[in-house]
Amino acid sequence: MAITSANQLELLQTAEAVAREKMIDPDLVIQAMEESLARAAKSRYGSEMDIRVAIDRKTGKATFTRVRTVVEDVENHQAELTVDQAKDYMENPEVGSELIDEVPPVEMGRIAAQSAKQVILQKVREAERDRQFEEFQDRAGTIINGQVKREEYGNVIVDVGRGEAILRRNEKIGRESYRPNDRIRCYIKDVRREARGPQIFLSRTDPQFMAELFKMEVPEIYDGIIEIKAVARDPGSRAKIAVISYDNSIDPVGACVGMRGSRVQAVVNELQGEKIDIIPWNEDQPTFLVNALQPAEVTKVVLDEEAERIEVVVPDEQLSLAIGRRGQNVRLASQLTGLDIDIMTETEESARRQAEFAERTKLFMEALDVDEFFAQLLVSEGFTNLEEVAYVDVSELLVIDGVDEATAGELQARARDNLEAINKQAMENARALGVEDSLVEFEGLTPQMIEALAKDDVKTLEDFATCADWELAGGWTTVDGQRVKDEGVLEQFEMSLEEAQHLIMTARIQLGWVDPDDLLADEEEGEDAVAEEEGLEA
Repeated sequence: MAITSANQLELLQTAEAVAREKMIDPDLVIQAMEESLARAAKSRYGSEMDIRVAIDRKTGKATFTRVRTVVEDVENHQAELTVDQAKDYMENPEVGSELIDEVPPVEMGRIAAQSAKQVILQKVREAERDRQFEEFQDRAGTIINGQVKREEYGNVIVDVGRGEAILRRNEKIGRESYRPNDRIRCYIKDVRREARGPQIFLSRTDPQFMAELFKMEVPEIYDGIIEIKAVARDPGSRAKIAVISYDNSIDPVGACVGMRGSRVQAVVNELQGEKIDIIPWNEDQPTFLVNALQPAEVTKVVLDEEAERIEVVVPDEQLSLAIGRRGQNVRLASQLTGLDIDIMTETEESARRQAEFAERTKLFMEALDVDEFFAQLLVSEGFTNLEEVAYVDVSELLVIDGVDEATAGELQARARDNLEAINKQAMENARALGVEDSLVEFEGLTPQMIEALAKDDVKTLEDFATCADWELAGGWTTVDGQRVKDEGVLEQFEMSLEEAQHLIMTARIQLGWVDPDDLLADEEEGEDAVAEEEGLEA
């Protein structure tokens, strides 16, 4: 088959038809044709030649050219030539210049024509995949309506118009089943470019699926008057959604529920009867948690921000309601707030308080040599350890009934003597474990801290300087989605991460590992960067 004037226009017509059918740019089809014709020409003239084909976009005429590039050292004599050789064909040739000669069109046999067809089909297929990927990539995070085509090993293949998507078994709600041609509404969770083409992954269990459904049903959410701040789901069973209104005249919960529950019911029906608790968002985490644990009543909340944990006290009869069936209520509340929640009853909390009260009372009785009644007075006034008694301002002791200046002085003297004895014993223990003077003389560590470090095999200032801040102060890590506590060597002494960082950095400076001038320069750069960022925001 030769490219003659008889079929030149047919090329353009074919390209237009293919582009229209596959919904891609006609120019991409013509480029594929040019590449296929160039490949066929190389098989005729020689594979080492650089043969290029250009098809005129108006007339369809195909022009075959041979290109030779000017180089310093020739490796391929069919596609390259030196500057001296190029002087016979062009004026002032330079390295990188191209010598272009037109060559006669090729006659395409059956095999060459078939090869050209395969090249065109491959290019068209790639262009179609790119178009499909770009289209659905922009739609990721939205809801799409589709039609079920078939089911494979529990996974549902969905026709989404210009492609196919997959709804995996674990992304279906409960025991949902579908038959071919059923209409289905899903959330586009992810779009990936893979070797076999773009893969579109759908979900009906993703929390954002419910958020998008509410956006469709509640105009105030779509308009941005109401914002969905957090969503937690137990797909097919129960869900909690936190909302906030930026218009004081609009109740966010009422707007999401709708007249006689019409709006929320539409979402519930789509989610196979999933019960939905709509909760008002609050910036104050304890208040928000109280709302999230509804319908249970909460009597007390204790928040540990550093550990991202929260203790909740509920009436004894409300415990099962707060926890929920199989822990569902507290689990959803934890997902919604992003906090680990410990729930205890008032009885349990009272017993714990009594145990702490008795423990502190015993400590003061033994260390200060006072009777039980006086020790209980100290605990009732908020004293929790000997350091507080020893070094607190005397005026804080004088507020206790029956305590005058002489008694307060005696209490503080006894507390200090006891602390000195404890510190002396701790230092003896640390020395026995092999602690060196470099760590003992380091400012900022008490004898009890040094003893604790020695027990953890930190016996020199070098050992201490190699520690991480969380190894000293403790912290939290996430393993398989669960927050796990990392115990710190000095955590029992209420050392914070900031204090640990300061001590470690001071040790490294003393050892000469860190130049304080470099450290100061880094801090100034960080401050400048923050100031610059704040200026841009302003």
